[in-house]
Amino acid sequence: MRYVFLTTTCLTVLAGCSQSQNDQPYQPDRYSTASNATTVADSSSAGRAPPSLAIAPTNDVAPGVNVTATPGVAFAYSYAFRLPAQNVKDAQEAHASACEKLGPQHCRITGMLYRLIGENNIVGEIRFKLDPALARAFGKIGIDAIVKADGKLVDAEITGTDAAAAIKTLDVQRQQAEAEVQRLERQLARSDLKSAERSELQRQRATIVDQLQQVKNETGNQQESLATTPVSFRYESGAAVRGFDGSAPITSAGNVFLDSAQITLGVVLTALAALAPPGVILLIGFLLWRRFRPRRAVPPGEA
Repeated sequence: MRYVFLTTTCLTVLAGCSQSQNDQPYQPDRYSTASNATTVADSSSAGRAPPSLAIAPTNDVAPGVNVTATPGVAFAYSYAFRLPAQNVKDAQEAHASACEKLGPQHCRITGMLYRLIGENNIVGEIRFKLDPALARAFGKIGIDAIVKADGKLVDAEITGTDAAAAIKTLDVQRQQAEAEVQRLERQLARSDLKSAERSELQRQRATIVDQLQQVKNETGNQQESLATTPVSFRYESGAAVRGFDGSAPITSAGNVFLDSAQITLGVVLTALAALAPPGVILLIGFLLWRRFRPRRAVPPGEA
């Protein structure tokens, strides 16, 4: 009976412990919670949180624009637009203003072009360096601004470079070059070197040092490509839509007719502009010659 009593007592104690543990509320792992809190704090303190971009809905989105960024891959975005000539300047200023609103820490304008080639024939370009987290959304905002300007996206290209792999390769090259420089310096520290041998070792060391500097510069370029994303917008004046699909034969024939008529009229006007002043001078000279030319005397018998 004593053994039965002890067994019953143990089971009762164990059940009570299990019940007390189950009644306690769930608490997450303190280490993972601390880690997450530290990550958020570091992100906030470093000022890396990108500002939110309000993207207006648009149906004018090219296939392949929504690219998911891959860690270690440096992307470059390029867009081309066609819109009415009178709207090119406004669209370009809208894109520049959108970049300025993000601030220089998230977006910088690195180049701009606006060129009038002919009457109602304008080409332009604007280039940016953006926070990689904002590049894709900024492209969508750029497309929306073009749609509002009665334009259309005609080309979109996104290229990527595996910068992380390049940095690893360059790091290996840097370590090898540094080891070689240290080996040459140990050789140069010897006191029994001949003048010719010392000169050769110094030449080799200078060559390796130059290569090491090139590796460091290239590493910096690769790191810069991961820190900022280049985005370019190209503009071309012209009708985005003429009423039919661009591949329709009626539209193609109409475009050829309009282009031919424009070229013919331009040639005629150019010829008139070039020949009119000499023609006017020749006409005035001819009239003056007829007015003041010496007249032949008529014999009396022929009068």
